[in-house]
Amino acid sequence: MLRSSRRLGAIGAALFVEVVAASTACHPASTALADTTGPAAPTVATTTPVGTNPGGAGTGAPLVPSAGDQLAAFAEGCFWGSEDTFRHVPGVVATAVGYSGGHTSNPTYPEVCAHDTGHAETVLIEFDPKKVTYTQLLRVFWDSHDPTTPNQQGPDIGDQYRSAIFTFGAEEDAAARASMTAEQGQYKAKITTEVQPVGRFWKAEGYHQQYDEKTGRHSCPLPTQKGA
Repeated sequence: MLRSSRRLGAIGAALFVEVVAASTACHPASTALADTTGPAAPTVATTTPVGTNPGGAGTGAPLVPSAGDQLAAFAEGCFWGSEDTFRHVPGVVATAVGYSGGHTSNPTYPEVCAHDTGHAETVLIEFDPKKVTYTQLLRVFWDSHDPTTPNQQGPDIGDQYRSAIFTFGAEEDAAARASMTAEQGQYKAKITTEVQPVGRFWKAEGYHQQYDEKTGRHSCPLPTQKGA
């Protein structure tokens, strides 16, 4: 478990049941969406399928969300399990996995795994801010991985597994840094999460997309002990 469920508010408690029910085998209990400063998120899962083309994601192409939506991007270890977590958050309308934060163009998965490209395995998210806030997505991010282990999540070791927040604009950058400062108080070890502009996002190979949904598996086990 990440931290005490006493942090949950009424909104967070309802969504805790919903998110964990969908992804318990891969992700410890999350205090996801406990933020009460934004609009109340729904307590019943939507029946609308979650899309697979956030921002028109492609091979490094500019990212543009649909009207009224916003984008977010997080790296927290293996992107299979990370994407599965965010696809179960009400208000997320589309996700895709890919590579961000590196110095090469058109990276392939073998190249990323060879640690020659500098890219992190990243989940790109398009969300409806009227249903879920960026602050609430940050809560999911912090509670679904260990941000204190540099270049590692559980058995997965390498720079592609580092913790990172790739921001879209100054407002997200400020929110991410403020959230990280507040989160540090929950840990004895130093948070190593990188915060930087998203740059170019390279969509991963097709077999990586929505991997858990395709296989019916819950992948990428997280470490049993956290930095707290």
